[in-house]
Parts: sequence; C-alpha cells; structure tokens
Amino acid sequence: MSPNRNPFPDPSAGDPSAGDPSAGFASECRTAVAAAEEAGALLRSRFPDDFAARPKGEHGDVVTDLDLMAERLVVDRIRERFPHDRILAEESGELRGDGGGRTWLVDPLDGSNNVVIGLPAYVVGIALCVDEASVVGVVHDPVTGRTWSALRGGGAHGPRGRLAGVAGGRPLSSAGPLLAWTQGHAVGRDDPTARALRHTLENRSRRLLQLWAPLLTWAMLARGDIDGFVGYRAEAIDLPAGALLAREAGVAVRHLDGREFGGGFTGPDTERSFVAGRPEVLPHLLELVAMSGAVGYGGPSYVPRRSVP
Repeated sequence: MSPNRNPFPDPSAGDPSAGDPSAGFASECRTAVAAAEEAGALLRSRFPDDFAARPKGEHGDVVTDLDLMAERLVVDRIRERFPHDRILAEESGELRGDGGGRTWLVDPLDGSNNVVIGLPAYVVGIALCVDEASVVGVVHDPVTGRTWSALRGGGAHGPRGRLAGVAGGRPLSSAGPLLAWTQGHAVGRDDPTARALRHTLENRSRRLLQLWAPLLTWAMLARGDIDGFVGYRAEAIDLPAGALLAREAGVAVRHLDGREFGGGFTGPDTERSFVAGRPEVLPHLLELVAMSGAVGYGGPSYVPRRSVP
C-alpha cells in the first residue's frame, strides 16, 4: 500500500462515506459473507459422512477434502471480485497480489478435527486486512446457518442485526467465569507456559471450553455466551476475523501482560497470545493470567488491583 493512502478516511475530508469508517469496505464484506455462506452450504451438504481425511503435519492435525473444496470456492469468489488482492489460505498458502497492502485470510473449515469425529462444531472464516489492520471479519456457522460479520469501526452484526454489545452483561458466577481456551498447533504438550495457564484457568473458572474451532469461540464471545477467551501462541489465519468480530461487539482484547493487542497475522506466534473478555470482566481474567506466572521471567506488567479468592 502507498504510504500516503489511508485505509480509514478522515470523516472531515469530504469523503462520500464521511462519518462511517466502515463504508469503504462494505462491498468486501458482502463478498466475504456470500462466499462464506456458499462454502458453508457445501460443507453442510457433505457432513457428516461424505468426505475423506488425511493427517496434516506432525502435531495430530488433519485435513479433509471438504477443506480443499471450500477453500477453492472462497478463493475463487474473492479472486473474481478483487483480482489484484493478495490471499492467504489455510491449505493452499499464498496467492500473491499487486502489493497494494490488502490481504485476505481464508480459513475454509475451522474445526476440521471436529468434522472428522462427527462433531458438528465448525465454521468458515474470512478476513480482509489492510497492512496489519483487520477491516472485515466474517464467521459463518454451516450447522445453524448463522453468519456474523464485522467492519472496522462499523460494529458487529448477526442474524438478528447489530450485536448490541457485551458490556454490562450477566454478573460472574460465584463458581467463576465461563472461559474458552485455544493454543497454536506448534505448542507442545509439555509446554510449561501452556500447562500453567490451563491449570490456573481450569481451577479458577466455572468451565474451560476447548472447541478446537477458535472462530466459533470468538463468535460465542461476541454474542456474550461466554465470559472470556484466552489464547496461547494462537494460529494466525483465523485470529484477525475473530478478534475484529469480538472487538466490534464490545469485547476487550489484550496481550497476556495487559498491553493492547494488535491481532496481526505476521510475526512470531509468541506475539499472538491474548486475553479477551467483557470489559468489566477483563481485570479478573488478567489477574488469573498473572497468577499462573505465564507472563514472563520478569513478572507481569499488569498489576492486579485486588486479590483473587
């Protein structure tokens, strides 16, 4: 992208989309929604029996022919509408663009391991990033037929319209928050940080869910179904869409040490560990992370304001 081009125009500059920072990407969002729903229909028509699967990598992951078919469909739809954009797809990798700074991220079947065992918990995810900033995020659930979408600065929307925001939701249960957990594929079973985090979260929460479909979890967080979401060295392909959807619904997202979380898709996975939750719950979640000792050798930069019982 040219350094002189601002992807988020100043509303005072006379732009026709003045006052609506999301309007410049409305067409991209419509394309992503249509592609995700078309891919979802394909997945739904073949689940739970009509597909083949094989191992992927050395960490117990799998890939199915549904992943490949859905990805091809989504990539083709994006290419038809935006032929010069760069695309990063989960299975096929990079399709180069003209260097304009626009990158689409495509996770055609988030939850492949669930599909293989017949568990109906999987989604299609698509994001558009301008440089490192996510501007469009779409999550489609083929099982229920529901779609959630977000535009940077334009809010998050679901089947019933705009998500009204999760702030001021239900109070925390006396048994602790309802949390979800994800970790990247490269995290080993004996990783001490992951073990410390999970142990603390499991002991201090009402439930700790691990759905193996992070985008589905982000949608649950954006809807207010769960209180928080903690990720350790998360995968890059689905993070921008999920984090944008949650943020635009009013969720706060931070690094484990409390710093503001960028949610980019480049760089090392050590920069993709996060804590996300309703704003009034976030301090409590950061306290739990601090208790685990997982933030670093020098101790967490976040200092708890009160002790956790």
